[in-house]
Amino acid sequence: MPGLEIHPFAEEHLDGAAALLEARHRRHREAEPLLGDDKDFRAEVETLLGTAEWSGVAGTRNGRVVGYLLGIRKADAVWGPNVWIEPAGHAAEEPEDARDLYAAAAARWVGEGRSRHYAVVPASDNGLVEAWYRLSFGQQHALGARAIPDEVEPFEGVRLAEERDLDPIIEIAPVLPDHQDRSPVFGTAPRETEDELRESIAEDLTNPEIANFVAEIDGRVVGNLVIAPTELSSTHGGVARIDGAALLAYAATRPEVRGLGTGVAMTNAGFAWARERGYETMVTDWRVTNLLSSRFWTRRGFRPTFLRLHRLLDAG
Repeated sequence: MPGLEIHPFAEEHLDGAAALLEARHRRHREAEPLLGDDKDFRAEVETLLGTAEWSGVAGTRNGRVVGYLLGIRKADAVWGPNVWIEPAGHAAEEPEDARDLYAAAAARWVGEGRSRHYAVVPASDNGLVEAWYRLSFGQQHALGARAIPDEVEPFEGVRLAEERDLDPIIEIAPVLPDHQDRSPVFGTAPRETEDELRESIAEDLTNPEIANFVAEIDGRVVGNLVIAPTELSSTHGGVARIDGAALLAYAATRPEVRGLGTGVAMTNAGFAWARERGYETMVTDWRVTNLLSSRFWTRRGFRPTFLRLHRLLDAG
């Protein structure tokens, strides 16, 4: 096989990159049919090229594009000095070529001081996932999807939230970030202030497209779950988006009621609400190091569609 020639990504590589992305997505859909097939793959790549700080490479053999890798920069205040390889940001005929492409592109990123690298990879593409593992990337986050069941088990004690539930929901809000601050997640995501939470929750409660559920035990709110259109999610975007799906955007229960079925009841309520409104698919996402959520959502039938992989380069 001829050697791989690596070039800075340019306009001349765009059509080849789109064809590679389309082929990768076709293989992905064979493993996960819920993924949509009505994508404009050239537009997906062009979107990345339209970001303010993108850079990347293309790999060719005999002048034909056989792989590409593009990175963009997101807010450092949230992600640190970062580079993101989004779902549409890479594809290769040979998974091993992804390692050479990363090696070429990452030299620039590290030279720019960007030490936190993220890559969103199809979960079913074992060869590609393995190639990233052998670049010292590890799993950080998973996106999942499932068909909404036609019938669900009863969800006694769960109801749609009302304005009077605003304060109890705000009281529950720190439960999830508090849990993810601890081992083995050690999350460091910025938190909203109470005023910001109050404003966003109050707005959601008046939005008919968003379902905000609370669970009660003995008259006390002990859980909260939110369903929204997936189009509101940037995480489930681009080739990772299942158009027309319902997004299970948030769920939390008080620690003292875990194991009592509260989370299952809220999830069933979310399924029922989405089914009544014509949704057929639901998506969600979770930190794989969050032992509770990574086990809970897969037991609820959510199959991983994409994995967000992460590599933190030690400056020392």
